[in-house]
Amino acid sequence: MKKLIFGLIGILVLEILVGCATNKTSGDELTPITLNEVAHSIFYAPQYVAIENGYFKEEGLNLKLDTGYGADKVMAALISGDADIGFMGAEASIYCYAEGNKDYAVNFAQLTQRAGNFLVSRTPIKNFNWKDIKGKTILGGRSGGMPEMVFEYVLKQQGLNPKTDVKIDQSIDFGLTAAAFTEGDADFTVEFEPHATSLEQQKAGYVVASIGKDSGYVPYTAYCAKQSYLKDNPKIIQKFTNAMQKGMDYVNSHSSEEIAKVIAPQFPETDLKTITTIVNRYLEQDTWKKDLIFSKDSFELLENILIEAGELKEKLPYEDLVTTNYAKACIN
Repeated sequence: MKKLIFGLIGILVLEILVGCATNKTSGDELTPITLNEVAHSIFYAPQYVAIENGYFKEEGLNLKLDTGYGADKVMAALISGDADIGFMGAEASIYCYAEGNKDYAVNFAQLTQRAGNFLVSRTPIKNFNWKDIKGKTILGGRSGGMPEMVFEYVLKQQGLNPKTDVKIDQSIDFGLTAAAFTEGDADFTVEFEPHATSLEQQKAGYVVASIGKDSGYVPYTAYCAKQSYLKDNPKIIQKFTNAMQKGMDYVNSHSSEEIAKVIAPQFPETDLKTITTIVNRYLEQDTWKKDLIFSKDSFELLENILIEAGELKEKLPYEDLVTTNYAKACIN
């Protein structure tokens, strides 16, 4: 009997110790991973929902978030090894591949399916028509970047020639165009949020068109990693994708107010009412996908835009630059 009692006590003590050890080291057991994002914008709400709701931690990941302020800078961080995952327009991965980089970046999850920027006018324009910008000066984006290429794509769809019908100033660094617009004399500027809404609040500008609505569905931003990282860390990539799918599910099943409250800590300089307004604007234009699958049709549309913009000579293989295995595993 004594042996039995001591045996049971031993088992109980062992279970307590194991339980305590698990709780004590659970934080230490999180796998570190560095994500470099192209910009810190409410446009990427599902990502911040995943962070604030603890979805990455649920998947066993300790996420470090850096902001590159431009796809070219994000890709540089990815290639150098300063980032494990890059989040930007997929055009950067196409350029990387076309340049002959052997350890090129592969897209494994698509987040946004529409452009996230808006055309802001210096003065209010009722019943805006794209012909209203003919002969005007517009603050645009970096040549070869998604914001600028999709903007020019919209102009062409509207029968305007970006080279001759308008004057696009591309000399302003990413993220500084709103300030330059306030201080300068351009007629229009193309802005992401929260800058577009901020200009309206200051009565320094007025949103007259959504690039996302007028461009239609475009694979605007995606997550990618180098071939070598995908090969060596498939479980980490799957966990990351799982967390992001949870973020996508949340924004597709909750109100603008609920989403805004969750992501508010990511934007301490912006009041909750403004965040809610911006989230609602993106929800109304169907910005976020239901899943993270980067389809072949979407990729080929992106290549067509690059070719029209003169940034790509010929189409590149979808199978080399995109994998859908991780995104599909989230919804199966």
